[in-house]
Amino acid sequence: MKRKKHTPQQIIRKLREAEALLSEDKGLAEVCQRLAVSEATFHRWCNQYGGMKAQDAKRLKQLELENSRLKKLVAELALDKQILEEALKGKW
Repeated sequence: MKRKKHTPQQIIRKLREAEALLSEDKGLAEVCQRLAVSEATFHRWCNQYGGMKAQDAKRLKQLELENSRLKKLVAELALDKQILEEALKGKW
């Protein structure tokens, strides 16, 4: 089965559609089938994006990318520091 990558905006749109369907007394299995996602994916989306607006989700994604970039930068700086400390001690 081919795996799709949904944007946060698409996920929020699908969650809103799911809310509407669930309010019409549709079953969870039927809603997930209509959205073309598994129940596990639906629950994960609810936990991650439930109650968010599309703009909030977009900002969350930007912050996650920035956090990842900063973590890489900190790791590189820590490695540079370790190399310099070893060079000062004459261990190279």
